[in-house]
Amino acid sequence: MDTSFQAKILSGFTTTWSMGKTLLGALWSMVSGHFSLNDLGGPVAIFATTSQATSLGIAGVLRFLAFLSLNLAIINLVPIPGLDGGKLILNIIEAIRRKPVSQTTETIVTLIGFAFLMLLMILVTWNDIER
Repeated sequence: MDTSFQAKILSGFTTTWSMGKTLLGALWSMVSGHFSLNDLGGPVAIFATTSQATSLGIAGVLRFLAFLSLNLAIINLVPIPGLDGGKLILNIIEAIRRKPVSQTTETIVTLIGFAFLMLLMILVTWNDIER
């Protein structure tokens, strides 16, 4: 096993790429209807998984934290208003139209997205507690 600095960096990128593909696959499953709301985990599931990761030692905890961080980064880019992906879509629309979206429209769209995210958060947390 190569323990050089370069090998460790390459391993980090390879592992991150693999985790990212797994997360994007799960996200695609949700969008295509092959994924249930019951399969999602919220704060309670994250706490339980963190507890399991601690039994694997510091390496397990760090791997789980990396997975969680990558998960949050990918989810943040989903084109839902209120997330960065939603703002990115609005910026693309503005670039295509060559004029800004009105502040009122942007506020309404963002509030709808925020309400959707809050509802999703409540449902996922409820499912966590019910499990």
